Amino acid sequence: MDNIDPHEDLNEVIRQHAEWLATQLHHQRESLFPPDAAKAMRKFTSGEAAALLGVNDSYLRKLHLDGKGPSPEMTPGNRRIYSVADIQELRELLEKTARKPGDYLPGRREGDHLQIIGVMNFKGGSGKTTSSAHLAQRLALKGYRVLAIDLDPQASLTALHGVQPEIDLEDGGTLYDAIRYEDPAPIASVIRKTYIPNLDLIPGNLELMEFEHETPRALSQGNAGLFFFRVKEALTQVDSDYDVVVIDCPPQLGFLTMSALSASTGVLVTIHPEMLDVMSMSQFLRMTADLMDVIAESGADMSHDWMRYLLTRYEPTDAPQNRIVAFLRTMYGDKVLNAPMLKSTAISDAGLTKQTLYEVERSAFTRSTYDRAIESLNAVNDEIADLIQKTWGRT
Repeated sequence: MDNIDPHEDLNEVIRQHAEWLATQLHHQRESLFPPDAAKAMRKFTSGEAAALLGVNDSYLRKLHLDGKGPSPEMTPGNRRIYSVADIQELRELLEKTARKPGDYLPGRREGDHLQIIGVMNFKGGSGKTTSSAHLAQRLALKGYRVLAIDLDPQASLTALHGVQPEIDLEDGGTLYDAIRYEDPAPIASVIRKTYIPNLDLIPGNLELMEFEHETPRALSQGNAGLFFFRVKEALTQVDSDYDVVVIDCPPQLGFLTMSALSASTGVLVTIHPEMLDVMSMSQFLRMTADLMDVIAESGADMSHDWMRYLLTRYEPTDAPQNRIVAFLRTMYGDKVLNAPMLKSTAISDAGLTKQTLYEVERSAFTRSTYDRAIESLNAVNDEIADLIQKTWGRT
């Protein structure tokens, strides 16, 4: 057993451990993404590219042979591979000759309002960040212009996208800068391009907690105004730049979550189908309803285009989980997404290297494991994309 110094300063120990961990994480990032520690998206096979575009592989081959669109890279085995930039260029080319608008560029048209999706649950481990990251990336890969916002001070969504909060955000750069009460910055100043075309990021870090601390003080001094509109008002500055905003909310019902909820047009509640998680969700829903009543009494419109529950880390062979899933579907009906997000070692293993499953090569896993996981993710995210389309009056 380690010797314990009874006079050890706990603050100093915690600070020292935090610095050690930050340094090691920085070294790990540099080793994973040399030489400039920047992430890059992998290349896609012709089959994957065709699936993302919604065309046949043979059609992509014909375009290549006819000299139309970008020239894909050829592997030593004479197979075509496409970058995400290539796929976006093909989208724009195909849209010009599409049978109807939106076949290849599915985003907003005149009169469509910005979709703001709040992903929330106040219990850790519900798959909230995993769901947010894969949803944002899938929508971007399918041609939507997406802004991902990390509103969680733990900043896991930020780390997944190659930004290390304690190293890269020493001088701010989170949404807090745009929603603070004194001298807020333009939201455009905290938006970062990512390594995926169509996907921008507002990172998070512990600085976001300042909003939780400042709001009660501002309220007591009468300076907070309608504090719950601050996220919505900030987003109006870039409304025309995006089709969808995905907000990874904090795992608690604080002022940040309330402001995100007020801005959202769609709400996605993640549920791990275990009894303790369902019991926790009961409290979450009750507290959310009470808070929304308070906000509505202040004159806010708290109606949303849609609300859905997403089953996460689901194991189809687990009998107790199946009973809970049946219970939830009976109780909430079509408010529960048809597609669950399956528990998979492929998703968790990808996270070990700060990647989503969309960023990892299929060859890194057993094919059946990878295929099962990616089909599950695609089914979930495409079902949400269908909700977005229906909100815009399209099928």
